[in-house]
Amino acid sequence: MKKIIVTGGTGLIGKKIAGNLIKRGDAITIFSRNPVNAQKIIPGAAEYIRWDYRLNDWQAAIEGKDAVIHLAGESVLAGKWTDLRKKNILESRVDSTRALADAILKAQNKPRVFVSASAVGYYGNSEVPVDEESPAGKDFLADVVSLWENESKKIDSSNIRRVNIRTGIVLDKNEGAFARMVTPYKFFVGGPIGSGKQWFPWIHIEDVAAIFIFAVDNEDVCGILNAASPGILRMNEFCGTLGTFMHRPSFFKVPPLILKIMFGEGAEVLLNGACVIPRRTLEAGFTFKYESVKRAIGDLLK
Repeated sequence: MKKIIVTGGTGLIGKKIAGNLIKRGDAITIFSRNPVNAQKIIPGAAEYIRWDYRLNDWQAAIEGKDAVIHLAGESVLAGKWTDLRKKNILESRVDSTRALADAILKAQNKPRVFVSASAVGYYGNSEVPVDEESPAGKDFLADVVSLWENESKKIDSSNIRRVNIRTGIVLDKNEGAFARMVTPYKFFVGGPIGSGKQWFPWIHIEDVAAIFIFAVDNEDVCGILNAASPGILRMNEFCGTLGTFMHRPSFFKVPPLILKIMFGEGAEVLLNGACVIPRRTLEAGFTFKYESVKRAIGDLLK
């Protein structure tokens, strides 16, 4: 049994990870802005602690834990990218990671591993294949991810294993990108976003949760891992496959102008993409359950 802290435990990925860890018998501490709500969403954790990275010293909570899984961060596409929203996107990741890293360094009985969420947004818009060794892109989100990961590197001086998991677009049947994409198809108006020619670095919810737990359990794993399926494809192909499974057409494209009205600069996250290859993830010995998009969509729609 491991003692593991999970921040952002009520989010899409956090719920799956925390649930799987509780199911296997680990003692989980959930850091949440609303512990009462977290207890309803994720029953069975050992502890629920109110999480506000700006106010608290987290050293006491971290003492004696085996691992910290850090997932907290404001949603990138929760609304239009105003200056304030961009500030919150940055600070909710960078400042929270700094708070945890500082607490880990102060702790007498330090965790053995710090696994921090990251994002394939690091690579920006890339037509050529990119892997964990590729350089950062040159847009706002790439800058955010670079600063985010740099904060976690502070713990390297204490010989604590660090893993940064650059997550792609997570497919889940109940919430997130996939759930939103399915709805138009039900009304025969589904189709790709923008041109449809952009790369679509996707991953099934079960695989992304499994990669985080794999990173906790395997002491040889450290550094950057890409959490995106090896079955990389473009938006057009993904939407065509979704339409086939739902017996619906897939030619009603979402115009870029609509997205720019909704998200401002943030629309580029949807209109662009990178051909992300999980080279180090595969070399570390992780096996994807859902390499094929057909298998993934079939599972989610069953």
